[in-house]
Amino acid sequence: MGPEDHIQVDLADEGSVTNAVNEIRKRLRANGSRLDALVNNAGISPKGEGGARLDSLTTAMETWRSVFHVNFFAPIMLGRGLFEELKTAGGSIVNVTSIAGMRVHPFAGTAYATSKAALASLTREMAADFGPHGIRVNAIAPGEIDTAILSPGTEKLIGDIPLRRLGRPDEVAETIHFLCTAQSSYVTGAEIHINGGQHV
Repeated sequence: MGPEDHIQVDLADEGSVTNAVNEIRKRLRANGSRLDALVNNAGISPKGEGGARLDSLTTAMETWRSVFHVNFFAPIMLGRGLFEELKTAGGSIVNVTSIAGMRVHPFAGTAYATSKAALASLTREMAADFGPHGIRVNAIAPGEIDTAILSPGTEKLIGDIPLRRLGRPDEVAETIHFLCTAQSSYVTGAEIHINGGQHV
C-alpha cells in the first residue's frame, strides 16, 4: 500500500478531480486493469462554533459551494470521467447519501442535507442514463453509524430508532459490497436505507 495504489485528490477542487480521473484512467490502461466499481463515499458536513448545526439562514455561500462540490459535483465528475472504464467492465457506481437527505436532522447542516438529497436524485438520473450502457448506479443512505465522527448527543437518538441501536461500519460496507457484485445485477436506481428503521 502506498503511492502506487493511491491518488491524492481534493474533491472540492474541479481541477484536482479532473487530474485524478486522468491518472486513474492512465493507471488502469498501464496495468491492463478494469474498473468494476466506483464508490462515492467522501462527504463533508461543516459545523458552526462549538459544533453548532449550520442552518439555511446562517450558512455562508462559500460553505454551500464547498459542500456541494465535494458531496454532489465530485460524484458526477468521477462517474462521467470514468464512464468508458465502467462501461467496459460492466461496472457499478454506489453513491453514499444520508438519512439527512430525507428529513431534517438535529446535527447535519442544511448544506450537507440538501447536497445528499441532490445526490439521491442524481443517483436515479444516472441510473437511467448509464443503465443502457450496462452500468448500474445505486445509493446507500446511512443513519447513525457507530464511528469516531459521531456528533455528541447521538446516543439520545437511539430511542427513536426501531432497532434501538447504532449501525456498525461493517453493515454499511457489506451493503456497498452487495451493490458492487453480481448478486445485485438487476438492482439499479435504488437508495437503500441503512438506519435500523430510523427513516420510518
